Amino acid sequence: MEEVFIEYQTFSDIDYTVESLPVGEYEGCTFKNCEFSNANISDIVFVDCEFIGCNLSMIKTEDTSFREASFKECKIFGLNFGTCNEFGLTVRFENCMLNYSSFFNMRLKDTTFKNCELQEVDFSRCDLTNSKFDNCDMLKAIFNNTTLEKVDFTTAYHYAIDPEENKMKKAKFSADGIAGLLTKYGIEIEV
Repeated sequence: MEEVFIEYQTFSDIDYTVESLPVGEYEGCTFKNCEFSNANISDIVFVDCEFIGCNLSMIKTEDTSFREASFKECKIFGLNFGTCNEFGLTVRFENCMLNYSSFFNMRLKDTTFKNCELQEVDFSRCDLTNSKFDNCDMLKAIFNNTTLEKVDFTTAYHYAIDPEENKMKKAKFSADGIAGLLTKYGIEIEV
């Protein structure tokens, strides 16, 4: 099967669960209000692409490349980013629901999550150095042996992070978020 190379096109309101997105490389493309849930986008390369208002829940991403990809107002439930091609992986998320997704054992330095739901997301063994969680709901997010050095959690909420199990040098937290660092001790903090 011949692979496609598509540059600077906008794809709107397309249901990729009915007809698959052709395998190839997409550069500078925008996908608006597209339905990808449970679709197979394996082996596709996205360079400097933007996904806006798309449903990417449970998609198959075996060796998929996201280089300088941004996701805005997308539903991305249960996605295992660990199956993606890590070479050049750079992603940004804004106003997205990423609940139940996994970034297990990934390098995500300098990644921004803004106004996102990250409930029960697995960040175990992930390197998030210098990343930012801006106004993100992190209820039951998993941090185990995670590198959180210089990560900004000042406006994040509902997180529970064990400082003894994670590398947290120079990570930033608000005074309101301190309780999330003491959860394992079962103490009550009154404000």
